[in-house]
Amino acid sequence: MRRRILLSGLAVTGLMGATANGANANNGKLNPQQLAQIVPQGWQVIAGKKLSREFKFKDFVQAFGFMTKVGIAAEKLEHHPEWLNIYNSVSIDLTTHDAGGITSLDIELATKINALL
Repeated sequence: MRRRILLSGLAVTGLMGATANGANANNGKLNPQQLAQIVPQGWQVIAGKKLSREFKFKDFVQAFGFMTKVGIAAEKLEHHPEWLNIYNSVSIDLTTHDAGGITSLDIELATKINALL
């Protein structure tokens, strides 16, 4: 199935398919020029392979609540983050392992995460 999303005025189209475990993954790795135009605010591209962002909250309860919301959004997209929580800090990395880098699915999840703030 083809999936098209519109982010920051740039349409990104990618091929959506099933991974070995049945989850959806976008096999269309984005190149540096595409990424430069659509990386959501606050996110950094690390070595061209993942999106990364750190979030700080008032306390552990707020951080955990945020993680719960991210978990629900990730489950709906069938695309799950790599993350670390230490007290009031949540670090999130997004990548599409099957594609070997960042895809429009990572951009979509990062955008949804930003909307949860």
